[in-house]
Amino acid sequence: MRTEQEIIDLVLKVAREDDRVRAVGMNGSRTNPNVPKDPFRDYDMVYVVTDMQSFLDEPGWVDVFGERIIMQTPEAMELFPNELGNRFSYLMLFTDGSRIDLILVPLEEKLEYCREDGLTVILLDKDQDLPVIPPPTDREYWVQKPSPQCFADCCNEFWWTSTYVAKGLWRQEILYALDHLNLVRAMLLKMLEWKVGFETGFLLSIGKNAKFLDRYVDRNTWERLLETYPPADYERVWNSLFKMWDLFEETAAAVAEHLAEQYLFAEAEKVKQYVRRVQQLKPDAKVID
Repeated sequence: MRTEQEIIDLVLKVAREDDRVRAVGMNGSRTNPNVPKDPFRDYDMVYVVTDMQSFLDEPGWVDVFGERIIMQTPEAMELFPNELGNRFSYLMLFTDGSRIDLILVPLEEKLEYCREDGLTVILLDKDQDLPVIPPPTDREYWVQKPSPQCFADCCNEFWWTSTYVAKGLWRQEILYALDHLNLVRAMLLKMLEWKVGFETGFLLSIGKNAKFLDRYVDRNTWERLLETYPPADYERVWNSLFKMWDLFEETAAAVAEHLAEQYLFAEAEKVKQYVRRVQQLKPDAKVID
């Protein structure tokens, strides 16, 4: 596997030798001092370029970065909508295990690029006209304190979507039920994130997909959260949903106290009663009684 310096040197070498590349930037986990160092960190690189179309007309120009296992170019795919506008990305996994995510940014968007991510570091500026960028920080990714309305919306979404899980389970539609169980859990994770925020002064990030959450919750909470990830078994999905309810209510009550708000236990109880009724319905039921 190539070293970090070897990859960066290669990216800079290619840029220096191509007059169309006017600047090189890097961001993401390689510039974030709070992310653990491991071999799976991507190299999130940016080339600020002129004549974007000339790159697109010659797809093989990226071969210079090494032998690939697989590559994805999302902006050229029909299956997914283009989320980068005028930019273009090459997501490349190489045979040595390295991964480079390289984005081409049109020269006219160079100032916008420099301002949009607090983790950006400029590695090369051929024209010496880019603004000075502060040292990288992940502050924009820190947990944000919820407003009372956001808190209420999270609670409402949690309990509203719980009814969809129940419907899917009664209908014996396991994929539908599991899909909605994941949406319910997303609200639980959001509530846990806010609780961590209050306990730590909203001075940190729990990472994409809450991947660092286990650092900031106690062992009991973490184990209870893991129990909400069931296999595709109807009874175990029911149990996971109910375990999710208990953990959510405990967490939401704590967050509500920090916000000086009221958690609507009565509304939650009505949803619980309804879902329990659905659970007890016979498979051939014609009405919900």
